[in-house]
Amino acid sequence: MKTLKIFVAILAISINIAYAQFTKAEVQVSGLTCSLCSKATEKSLRSLNFIGDVKADLNSNVFILTFKKDVPVNLDQISKKVQSAGFFVNNLKATFNFDNVKVNDSYFSYAGDTYRLINGTNKVITGPVALTVVDKGFAPAGVLKKYSITPDNVKSGKVYHLAI
Repeated sequence: MKTLKIFVAILAISINIAYAQFTKAEVQVSGLTCSLCSKATEKSLRSLNFIGDVKADLNSNVFILTFKKDVPVNLDQISKKVQSAGFFVNNLKATFNFDNVKVNDSYFSYAGDTYRLINGTNKVITGPVALTVVDKGFAPAGVLKKYSITPDNVKSGKVYHLAI
C-alpha cells in the first residue's frame, strides 16, 4: 500500500510539471520582402522538433508558433532558424504556463535555462502569461536600451530576460 501511495504521488508531481512550459509564441521577423521569404522562414522553423505548427501572417511579418506538449522549447534555436533563413527576429513574445512554477526573486528555471522577469518582482504569477524576450537577437536596440539589462550571476545554462 505504501508503494502505491508513493507511485501515485510521483505520478501527480510529474503530471503537474508537464503543465509548466511554453505553449505558443509570436515571432515578428524583419527583412521579409515576399511570400518566398516567408515560406523559407516557415520551413526553417518547422524543422525544430518542439514546434507543432507554424502560421504566417504576411501583413505583419509575424509567425505564430504552437509548441508540442511536453517537449522543451529552446528560444535560441528559434532565433537561429530565422537567421539561417536570412532574416532577423524583431520581437519574440512567448506564452509560458506558470502553473506549478515557482518564481524566486524574479527568476524561474525551465529546461536547464534561467529566465529573469525584469519587471515582475512583486507579482504572483499563475496560468498562461505572455512574456516578451528582451535580449539581443530577440529585440531591437531600442528595447534593449529601455530595459538596460544587468549581468546575472547564474552558474549554468543561459539566462533569458523577459518583460511581462
